This record gives sequence, C-alpha cells and structure tokens, in this order.
Amino acid sequence: MTDSKLTARLLGNICSLKEKGYNVVIVHGGGPFIKLILQEAGIESEFIDGQRKTTPEAMEYVEMALKGKVNGSLVSIINAMGHNAVGLSGKDGRTVVAEKRLHRREQNGGTELVDLGQVGDVAEVNPALINLLLEKNYIPVITCIASDKNGIDYNINGDMFAGHIAGAVSAEQYVVLTDVDGLMLDKDDPGTIIRELMVSELIQLREKGVIRGGMIPKLESCEIALSSGAQSARIINGTVPEQITSFLGNQEFGTLIRK
Repeated sequence: MTDSKLTARLLGNICSLKEKGYNVVIVHGGGPFIKLILQEAGIESEFIDGQRKTTPEAMEYVEMALKGKVNGSLVSIINAMGHNAVGLSGKDGRTVVAEKRLHRREQNGGTELVDLGQVGDVAEVNPALINLLLEKNYIPVITCIASDKNGIDYNINGDMFAGHIAGAVSAEQYVVLTDVDGLMLDKDDPGTIIRELMVSELIQLREKGVIRGGMIPKLESCEIALSSGAQSARIINGTVPEQITSFLGNQEFGTLIRK
C-alpha cells in the first residue's frame, strides 16, 4: 500500500469483483504508515519479540495512521472509481470488541506473560453493520482498531482481525493479499508452491518449519476464518493485482486452504 499506482490497480481489481456481483469487504492494516507517523511524532517504538508495544500516546497516532490516513485514502480511491465505499474501524457499531493481549514468552523453562500495552485480540464480532452496508450495495473498508468493553482502544494484528471478520460474515472466499505467490515448501523456490491443502495439514507444515516468518499470522488467520464460518481461504500475491479476478475463473493462483 506504499505504492500508490499499485494500490489503485489493486482496488480496481477488487472493485471488478463487485461489478461481477460479489459482495466485497476489505480489511486492512498499515504497518509502514504507523512506523512513519510515530517517527514524525518523535515516539520511539519498543519491540518485544518482534511485536510493537503500544503506549496510550502511541495509540493516538496509530489510529491517525490507520483510520485517518490509510482508511480515508482507500475509501477515496474506491469512490472515485464509481463505487460507494464506507470507512470503518472495529469501533463503529461495536462491530469488533477487543480484549487486551498478553504476549506469551517461553523463558527459563517457564512461560512469562508480557504486557504489550494497547495491543489487543478480537474477543467478539458483530457483523450486523457490515451486513447492512452490503445489503445497501456499499463496500465496507475496515481497519484493525477496536475498543474493549470499557472503551479502551486497541491495535489488533490485521491478519487476525481480517480472519475473524471473514468468519463472522460467512465469507465464500477469504482472500489474503501478501507479496509472494503463496505458501511454498521452499521459500526460495517458487516452483515448490503448494496450490491446495486442507486446514488440518497446517500443523504438520508448521512443525516442519515450512510455515514461518510473515506466513505464520496469515495462515493462522486462515484457520480462524475457516473455523468460524468462512467457506474457503486463499493466499495470493497482492503485487500482481490481476490474480484477484483470475482465480475466480478456476485458474491456479496462490494457495487454497479448505476445511
């Protein structure tokens, strides 16, 4: 999403799904934008096992980046294409209720719980507002911020957030956009891409070290989606926007995960 021309092509292909009669829900994060706005504000980020600790001060800027910058931009581009997009976060209509996340760290043979500040998990999803917008022919564009039952705001991992949304709306297809062609047995060999697998096979692939790095949360989000109502999940290369419409014609793109 840091490449404006690529973003426009991507959204154009997503909107073409709407023109083909599909209901479309877009869920996004925005790590690079968060990093930039915190740098501009002079707020230093503390990372714990690769996860950003979010202070109350930082949370204000996280929301500015995700809701104000990224979400507003995506909505404007879609609307300029002749569609009707509505920008949301999980806070709107209490669509998502968050809960505080405590990071589990294995240390000295035991487990330590580490406070990440205002970093949360999804506790509940109410898809009523999303479904209402879809019924009225809008495209919901949702960013991964939500409040807990006491009104405290949390930043939630975008992949996990999206998986929960996909399950709650019983998505026919949950599509995860990344920067590689799919899950590969050997990450350095595109020829080893896995075209299709059952969700039950993910445990073994994780144990073998096939699933690692940035693929871990993406495939965890697929598990969440499939276990909570989505019919199928697919990981495709978002830097090749044409894949979004091509796989609907039963062409082999990305990695398809079935229940």
